Amino acid sequence: MAVTMHQAALPPLQRSLGQLIQILHKGQAHADSQGFDAAVLVGSRLYPDMFPLARQVQIATDIARRGVARLAGGEAPAMEDNETTLAELIQRVEHSLDYLATITPDQLEAAETREVTVPIGRGETITMQGWPFLSAFVLPNVYFHVTTAYDILRHNGVPVGKRDFLGEV
Repeated sequence: MAVTMHQAALPPLQRSLGQLIQILHKGQAHADSQGFDAAVLVGSRLYPDMFPLARQVQIATDIARRGVARLAGGEAPAMEDNETTLAELIQRVEHSLDYLATITPDQLEAAETREVTVPIGRGETITMQGWPFLSAFVLPNVYFHVTTAYDILRHNGVPVGKRDFLGEV
């Protein structure tokens, strides 16, 4: 059985972002139960030279939306990076999931060989075919930033575990 690009892209991204919502909710519940402002979590980072939780969520959602849009030959809707609360971060992830739900299998037809060009900083770009773009760039980047968001929350005492990251299997 052949796997389509839609099947390879959408379910893993939707699952990861869905689990991100769940761990962000757990972060809010933990802050509420411990009596501290959840904004502390939004600005928390694992190390001084790493991005804080808010930026990890922003990057994960941007890469998921933009990656799928590029595979479909289009552009994703822009989002401002202005979230300051866990509720706003959750809403951002929900909006990203709403966008991903609009992508049809037809839009990703033959996307595995479609050339995709992406900016990589300092005015530089890289171009690759769709399958390597998805498998070696989009999915690993989303997993990295969702994992880092999880790690920041866990480091701050939020009671999350592997099942919260993976979800129902």
